[in-house]
Amino acid sequence: MKKDGIEIVKIEDSAYYFKLGSLLNERKISKTKLCQDTETDYKVITRYIDGDLTRLDINVLERLCNYLDCDISDIVELKKDVFK
Repeated sequence: MKKDGIEIVKIEDSAYYFKLGSLLNERKISKTKLCQDTETDYKVITRYIDGDLTRLDINVLERLCNYLDCDISDIVELKKDVFK
């Protein structure tokens, strides 16, 4: 489910908000540039945008946060009891 450029993934009653795509659009940074500058695989970046992950990699998140000068919650956020 997508809302305002943010991918929302439902897990039981909670939701993960994957906001990397929205952040890149705001800052006018392409996925290709982000991949090159952070030395991160294109498929990995796409998964963080689409919310198609089975686990979060803290090393990837650190590279993204350092490059984008943001917090982890600017990239992915968990909101509990959204679907209760």
